[in-house]
Amino acid sequence: MKSLDSDLLRTFLAIQTAGSVTGGADTIGRSQSATSLQVRQLEEVVGQPLFKRHGRGVALTHAGERLAPVARAVVQSLDAIHVELRGGGLAGKLRIGMPDDGAGPELAGILAAFANLHPDVELDVQCSFGGGFAGALTSERLDLAVFEVPKPAERDVVLRKSHLVWMGRNARAFANAKTLPIAVYNRDCWWRDLALSSLEDANRPHQIAVTSESASGLRAAVLAGIAVGILCDAESHAGVKPLSELTTRLPSYLVLRTATGARGPVCDAMCDAIRTAFKV
Repeated sequence: MKSLDSDLLRTFLAIQTAGSVTGGADTIGRSQSATSLQVRQLEEVVGQPLFKRHGRGVALTHAGERLAPVARAVVQSLDAIHVELRGGGLAGKLRIGMPDDGAGPELAGILAAFANLHPDVELDVQCSFGGGFAGALTSERLDLAVFEVPKPAERDVVLRKSHLVWMGRNARAFANAKTLPIAVYNRDCWWRDLALSSLEDANRPHQIAVTSESASGLRAAVLAGIAVGILCDAESHAGVKPLSELTTRLPSYLVLRTATGARGPVCDAMCDAIRTAFKV
């Protein structure tokens, strides 16, 4: 009887966490074809399908749901004993700022893996709108943070570049509206300023219909069709499309930034983990 390989289990867990084979492949740094091959190998070992198609991604089958907790326990145990035997365990406290938008789940997975490897490190995580992270880093109320900026600072590590575009659920209907209903943040920030200035530059009459303190709130308003809003271009899908009358693509950078006084092996290890996960 073939045995379960820990490398195959790691691939299985990466796909489960990401919700797609492509996302899992990005997490483990393999090609999509190589990742799919590992899934087939694991399914041959267990003798049953572990994933089923679900919308634009994949979901666990009944067999996959049974395997998942066991696979996670095995991988965590192997990682823990590896660290213990190598004497590489870290201890201390790390204060981290993490955005509540689309990058949140991805970063949550990184933090969970780090916590499993270094259980003696206390992680104090602030998950919120990223507009206050720069000030918190300057005053050293945070050790490091991941957040969106319109232009990276010199010491920033750019994790990902994207573009922001105006989107609506029914782009054609909004294009005919005399006054454009928009959704924006309910506080002063560069994203809100950028949204309003882009409409003023285009001489487009508009009215604030929805305000929110989070990206998820703005996204919900756009998906509900009650307003248009600035979203990442990667979020364009059926029913939510860019507005043809507002074609400007506004750059946005997801950056890793550390406080000036943040030094030491714990901070360095977390920065390395984040950079590795984003392949930078």
